[in-house]
Amino acid sequence: MLLHSSLRRIQNGGVNLRAQPTVYERRRPSPGLVASALSDTAHAVFWLADTGAPATYAPLTADTRADLVVVGGGYCGLWTAVIAKRRNPGAHVVLLEAQTIGWAASGRNGGFCEASLTHGEENGRSRWPGEYDALQRLGTENLAALEHDLATLGIDCELERSGMLSVAVEDHQVPWLAQEPSYLDAAGVRAQIDSPIFLAGAWEREGCVLVHPGKLARGLARAAAELGVEIHEGTAVEAIETPRSAGQAGATRVRTARAVVSADRVALATNVFRPLLRRARPLTVPVYDYVLMTEPLSSQQLTSIGWANRQGLADLANQFHYSRLTADNRILYGGYDAVHHAGGRVRTSYEDRPESYQRLASHFLTTFPQLEGVRFSHRWAGAIDTCTRFAAFHGTARRGRVAYAAGFTGLGVGATRFAAEVMVDRLSGQQTPRTRLEMVRRLPLPFPPEPVAAIGIGLTKWSLDRADHRQGRRNPFLRTLDRLGLGFDS
Repeated sequence: MLLHSSLRRIQNGGVNLRAQPTVYERRRPSPGLVASALSDTAHAVFWLADTGAPATYAPLTADTRADLVVVGGGYCGLWTAVIAKRRNPGAHVVLLEAQTIGWAASGRNGGFCEASLTHGEENGRSRWPGEYDALQRLGTENLAALEHDLATLGIDCELERSGMLSVAVEDHQVPWLAQEPSYLDAAGVRAQIDSPIFLAGAWEREGCVLVHPGKLARGLARAAAELGVEIHEGTAVEAIETPRSAGQAGATRVRTARAVVSADRVALATNVFRPLLRRARPLTVPVYDYVLMTEPLSSQQLTSIGWANRQGLADLANQFHYSRLTADNRILYGGYDAVHHAGGRVRTSYEDRPESYQRLASHFLTTFPQLEGVRFSHRWAGAIDTCTRFAAFHGTARRGRVAYAAGFTGLGVGATRFAAEVMVDRLSGQQTPRTRLEMVRRLPLPFPPEPVAAIGIGLTKWSLDRADHRQGRRNPFLRTLDRLGLGFDS
């Protein structure tokens, strides 16, 4: 999250401290309490089950022609289709989704919609120092435009302008917050959200809004269809075929199992899934994130923790947790485990990982011991498209006929709209302040091939955990990654 992402990397090395147990180890609840809390949990995505019967869109079964084909029915693809159609109402826009609208990351995230395009200030200033102020301004404008679009398009996604509360849960984290204008001491932070492990906090009120992820995705699809976008679910794209030479006439062919779309331009918004362009394949790796959702809290339970201002919540550890309230006063609690599987594949079997859910339930009860007896109604996981710079990258291919964006690294709810603007700019040949950004023009460093990537990511995770047990001190390996602008993040 915005403030959290900036602060948790400002950690110096150089001191060999003895490992100490974290607060989640010192105050671990009994295994019986954890098992009871998980006993009736359904393996299902709450956000997707909570939207009612979704609209369905028939698969593509016959060849067709389009001005623009968008591949991917998550936020990035949906925003691209909506923006392209609003800019040029007469254009024929076709959106192809392999499964169903919003079924992957766009329907599974925590609903934190942040202004940051750079995964926080520290990451942005270190990578793009000369244009960070412009990136911050563009991010703020993008969030405002997103809110305006939702109102104009009539999308009710339960948006809340409640901001983000970052909290220290270990003594060494308190100084990281002390210089913030919105600093809260232990009494101040517990007046906002009452947890015995919260030692300090900072409430950033403007840079983050909360949304219902499922309602946002399905609302965007409805709006796109009403604008005239032709949407097809259950239509996986197998290949993109373009004329071989710059002077060769003919449309780009987007080939599916049953039909072909011939198009002037193609926008790829496939997120974590295997890129259709070979050049983009080394730029992301899938990292699985795990989430629990409680049953609705009673008024007495809600009173016991406060949370009257309904902020988003995250702690400052390297392996951090994020949390929020829903409209019906459930608590979403996720994070900590960020699991990369050797081979870099995306598989449904990776989503039900009992040890991750047990760990989350234990940490939840450590954070809110007054909620002992609460049950978790839902558990789920999703794959994050992680890249080496922790923020989205943007590219073009096939002599400008194809644009793509990916690598949002868990910060895509708002940034996907900005990425859509960039893709539409580029495909229409426009030079804009967005397309001139170094962040947009340069791609991140690629990950090494497997199994080297898995070994490096495993070592990085071990080092981050070690830092959390040594007062945040980063070992030589992490400090080297920091200097090279590389690493691993969720």
